[in-house]
Amino acid sequence: MNQQQAHELFEYRDGRLHHRKASRGRKVGDAAGCINGTGYRRIGIGGRYYTEHALVFLMFHGHVPKEIDHINSNRADNRIENLRSVTRSQNQYNKRPQRNASGYRGVTWHKKTGKWLVRVGLHNKNKSLGYYDDLELAALVAEEGRSLHYGQFAYRAHHAT
Repeated sequence: MNQQQAHELFEYRDGRLHHRKASRGRKVGDAAGCINGTGYRRIGIGGRYYTEHALVFLMFHGHVPKEIDHINSNRADNRIENLRSVTRSQNQYNKRPQRNASGYRGVTWHKKTGKWLVRVGLHNKNKSLGYYDDLELAALVAEEGRSLHYGQFAYRAHHAT
């Protein structure tokens, strides 16, 4: 698939691709694809599947990078202004937090000290940012640590939709 083929097959409207040609139960203008089990919209073309965000990126930039990040962490939001080319590490920095006992990414209870331990992952290693009595302070330190180490790629809960 190249940029020209993508433009021939699809029309981009507000982050969604719509069919330009009718075929097997699809009308011109129908939204393309469906959401898969991992939350990405994928589109079948000639026996192959493509993610919608990769096709959108291709249509605007003429290539598909190895990694594409959804800036707001919403996998269904494929508006071009929400997509950026990133490295694998940068993409991981913008992951939504997993649930843990503290409720904050990078903050865990350290039983031995009886305090909250703050860590950020950096270059496949955990970097300790200290131990804290106060959970809210630990959460703030974790957020600041991600911002310092991950820069513009740091996940921020307020921008997720």
